[in-house]
Amino acid sequence: QVQLVESGGGLVQPGGSLRLSCVGSGFTFNGKTMSWHRQAPGKEREWVASIPPAGDGTTYVDPAKGRFTISRDNAKNTVYLQMNSLEPEDTAVYYCNAYPPSFDWGQGTQVTVSS
Repeated sequence: QVQLVESGGGLVQPGGSLRLSCVGSGFTFNGKTMSWHRQAPGKEREWVASIPPAGDGTTYVDPAKGRFTISRDNAKNTVYLQMNSLEPEDTAVYYCNAYPPSFDWGQGTQVTVSS
């Protein structure tokens, strides 16, 4: 069955960086556009970034542009999210999925940006 396992979250100070990873299994990873989403406390889950199967043509939500970079390694069935210049508003649980989301959500990884 499909599994999405996110990791790499943590507590970081404003201005800091984190690199999130998501390993997918149970589907043809290199045939899927993959994406990152996040859900802040009390808010709806929102899309953050997407990457097509070949890795070109990445797209981002406006607050992430210039700070976040999505990438993938199809040989490792892994999609990454490099997050720089983190702000308290980035605090959320981060999830990966296909795009549009078509799989059950994983457990996510908590990112907390606080001094």
